[in-house]
Amino acid sequence: MRVGMGFDAHRFSSPDSGRGLWLACMRWEDAEAEGLTGLSGDSDGDVAAHALIDALLSAAGLGDIGSFFGVGPQSKGAHMHGRDMIREISVMLAGNGWSVNGGSVVVVAQRPRVAPRRQDASVAMSQALGAPVTLTASTTDGMGFTGDGQGIAAMATATLIQHTTL
Repeated sequence: MRVGMGFDAHRFSSPDSGRGLWLACMRWEDAEAEGLTGLSGDSDGDVAAHALIDALLSAAGLGDIGSFFGVGPQSKGAHMHGRDMIREISVMLAGNGWSVNGGSVVVVAQRPRVAPRRQDASVAMSQALGAPVTLTASTTDGMGFTGDGQGIAAMATATLIQHTTL
């Protein structure tokens, strides 16, 4: 069994960007209606999905999200949703002899409030991964860019089991 850790953070995009708020493999239209914009980044900016991907790749010793999907507006992952990236990583891991035991993600933000949609978000991430994912949330009590409401961060752990043939 191997354990990996991942982290990601993005600022909210400008109000005129037209970006939807994607978090934990879901669009948060209710938060958009309250004035939140999507997160900046090459893809959909889903920090929860990106942190989980980094944790999965870390556990397998296969680098990080940038080494797999690339970086920048012309990269492979530039126009992908986090859920599709998770699915692709899950398939790649299985092809390399790994099975995913599970994952845990903590979202760090003042807004949106995760609690009302926590179960739906856990289900969405679990479905994308094909293994159980738990989601929790925290604030930084007003400290830093997440505490100032400038963006969202996420940390994740994942456990993998490597299958060996004798």
